[in-house]
This record gives sequence, structure tokens and C-alpha cells, in this order.
Amino acid sequence: MTAPAPTPAFMGADFLDGDSRERTRLLAALHPLDAAPESDGWNLDDLTGLLPDDASHAQAAVLVGLVPRADGVQVLLTRRTDGLRQHGGQVSFPGGRIEPGDADAVAAALRETEEEIGVPAALIAPLGFLDPLVTITGFRVLPLVAVIDPAYVARPDPNEVAEVFEVPLAFLLDPDNLTTRTLEYKGRARHVLEYRYPSQRIWGATASMLLNLRQRLETTR
Repeated sequence: MTAPAPTPAFMGADFLDGDSRERTRLLAALHPLDAAPESDGWNLDDLTGLLPDDASHAQAAVLVGLVPRADGVQVLLTRRTDGLRQHGGQVSFPGGRIEPGDADAVAAALRETEEEIGVPAALIAPLGFLDPLVTITGFRVLPLVAVIDPAYVARPDPNEVAEVFEVPLAFLLDPDNLTTRTLEYKGRARHVLEYRYPSQRIWGATASMLLNLRQRLETTR
């Protein structure tokens, strides 16, 4: 059987500027910046019975950063410091709780990105939102997709981030690279998504957000 082709290559620095086919397609797949989705998490059915019935989800935002490189667009990811109380050692996007001083989810994602990895808002061009996702730890996360200037220099906060790295977007959009693992959680089986990238394990909420990106792109074909 022939494997499905990855969606699409997203090649070259022209992704940053103008109206390239790839950029136009991506914008069409995202919720506009001035119309952030207000719905509950698209994955709530997967968490049935795992969250309290009266759960009030804390609001958070993360940055799904796309970095145009000569050999293709990369996705910026971090590996959390092992000693963190939540998600220690896990691969994630920069981001965190939306604070009262944040104007909106965009401001929160940009602030958290600068605090965590030292990349300022001046080097980030927001494009739009993916669908909200609810985490097993009780957060409703709004992913902001943005282009990051490839000249950025990461300066991670060692208290939060152990490593900053990039993964080719084409790899993450290829269905063959995404698998499902079964874990036991609160006495029941739970299925979680996972990418196996050399020396990195990208799983859980981060993998789910990347799946959401692929699925939204597939609707724009």
C-alpha cells in the first residue's frame, strides 16, 4: 500500500512574506486573530470520566512557532526542566496561564514565550489560532500559530526550559509519524498520541495540537 503524502512541504523563506500558496492555505486553516474560538476543548470526549463534572478550566495559551528555513519550515519546541511540578521533562510549546494583566491570549502566548525562551514579540508574527484543547491537568489551552524570525536566538530560562529545538513541519504533518499509545490513568485505559523524533518524545497535549493543525490544513485542500 502506498503511504499518503505529507501535507504539504512548506518550503523556503517565502513563507514569511506575500501570498505564497503555503501561507494562504495555512491562514485559511486557522481561526482569525480577531475571532479567537470560544468553544470548549475539541478533545473533551477523550477525557470523559477523567475530569471532575464541575471542572472549571484555567485559561492558557501556547505559541506554535513556525520557523522558515532554507530546507523547509520548522516547528519550535521546548523540553521542560525535569524538576517542574507539572509536565517536567516533557516536550511542549512555549506558553502558560493567561494572567489578569494579559490583554488577550495573543499577549499571553507572546509574554510566556519571551519569559521561557527569551524570544521577544518583535521577532514573532502571529497568524491565527488552532482549536482550544483541554488538558488532563485542567487547562483550556488556546494555541496561537505564528511565524518566528529565523534569526532568533533562544535564551531559555533554566528554571523552566531544559532545551529549545526545532522539528520539520513536514515530519509532523506526515500521518505515518504519529502513533497512539495506551496508558493507564485513574484505573482506566487512556489513549495518547505520540511522535517519535530522534532523541525526543513528542506526546500528549503537544501531539494533539499538532494533529489538530494537520486536520485543519486537510480541510483547506
